Amino acid sequence: MGKVAVRVAVVCGVAVSVTAAVVVHHKMKKSGKWEKAMEIVKEFEEKCATPISKLRQVADAMLVEMHAGLASEGGSKLKMLISYVDNLPTGNEKGLFYALDLGGTNFRVLRLHLGGKGRGIVSKQFEEVSIPRSLMTGTSDALLDFIVAELAKFVAQEGMDFELRPGRQRELGFTFSFPVLQSSISSGTLVRWTKGFSIEETVGRDVVAELTKAMEKQGLNMRVSAFVNDPVGTLAGGRFTNNDVVAAVILGTGSNAAYVERAHAIPKWHGLPLKSGEMVINTEWGNFKSSHLPLTEYDHELDAETLHPGEQIYEKVTSGMYLGEIVRKVLRRMAEEAAFFGDTVPPKLKVPFILGTPIISAMHQDTSPDLKVVANRLKDILEISNTSLKMRKVIVELCYIVATRGARLSAAGILSILKKMGRDTMREGEKQRTVIAMDGGLYEHYTEYRNCLENTLNELLGKEVSETVVLELANDGSGIGAAILAACHSKYLETDE
Repeated sequence: MGKVAVRVAVVCGVAVSVTAAVVVHHKMKKSGKWEKAMEIVKEFEEKCATPISKLRQVADAMLVEMHAGLASEGGSKLKMLISYVDNLPTGNEKGLFYALDLGGTNFRVLRLHLGGKGRGIVSKQFEEVSIPRSLMTGTSDALLDFIVAELAKFVAQEGMDFELRPGRQRELGFTFSFPVLQSSISSGTLVRWTKGFSIEETVGRDVVAELTKAMEKQGLNMRVSAFVNDPVGTLAGGRFTNNDVVAAVILGTGSNAAYVERAHAIPKWHGLPLKSGEMVINTEWGNFKSSHLPLTEYDHELDAETLHPGEQIYEKVTSGMYLGEIVRKVLRRMAEEAAFFGDTVPPKLKVPFILGTPIISAMHQDTSPDLKVVANRLKDILEISNTSLKMRKVIVELCYIVATRGARLSAAGILSILKKMGRDTMREGEKQRTVIAMDGGLYEHYTEYRNCLENTLNELLGKEVSETVVLELANDGSGIGAAILAACHSKYLETDE
């Protein structure tokens, strides 16, 4: 009897919920609120439009900024930072190396055993650690002490297999996914924080020196041999296994790209002539800004509320940290002005960043006939249960609009890099292969976003050229690449025959 009663209660609960949704929908139609809600969606869609002609304008505008950034420091919104990586991996690197990958709300510690010629990566171990939000806006010491403590713990768990020869120091590749001005392969000063971090005292300081100080404080005998940004690390990791990798793009919490540039095309380089004749450039393309970017009032509102208003505009329309927030802002306006969710605005809808991009991705990619995933996410995250199928379809449409704009603008950014390298056209009698290493959770897990980006890039390049350009997922690319670059710049290279 008890079981039957529970079933009836559940069925009744669903019936009440469905009835409530029908009533809300009916009331909206009757009052003209539904038309108002659809008007908001339509206007948003029009302002987010990315026809191919506009994408070409975006790519050309970014190319102009790339040239300006290479010409002089501060010459462009695109920093075009010199990475000091002028010798990329060959695949012959050998030994035990570590990496610390600080890219956003999490960081990774890795250990790689490289086998030398033809053996590649013999073994790999890593751990991922979440950074408490308070440390992202606290003090420099508190953040670095926390990171080093986790790194020390990781090293302390090692067995006998990982013991180093007497007198030898562990070597670390440090991936730091924030704009830094480098003066060598193992030093660089922080230009500014992004992605929700804001620790003013660290700006202008040498990040490697600060980390080294924290390691010494905790008695960790380790040296930073390579200090790189995440796309630079990803590019190096890709090149270790594939000689055709010439660029890397990160699409995760934030967005950035790096590529291999010819030394003579970097007017601001005043260092010694480069043996390789090439240098990896960290574009810092997240800070790109142009009148050609299709921005809406929701983007301007989001920008004004961030820790760095006016900065990272391209990142704010393409990367994982912000897509869900844009959807939330549109839904909130629909709730306020068109009673989309009933007479009152759901309180949870007023909470900034409550809709993470993984939620948007799950709703966008819901293939169930009744959009059950959408219903569940709305109920679990926003505590909204009275939605009709028609309303849920509108929410999927919003996710589609935001993701499509982001993916297509990312494709335009990739086109600008291909243009800069002269790989956007076919040269007579030459069929060079261009591989771009792709990393980041947005690209890896948001299938609709990834497919849209790839299709758009093919459309921009045309059939013949697109057949020579390959986007290749480089999972954990930036951390692995940093450890491999530590091997390339090891102070013990001479002793490893």
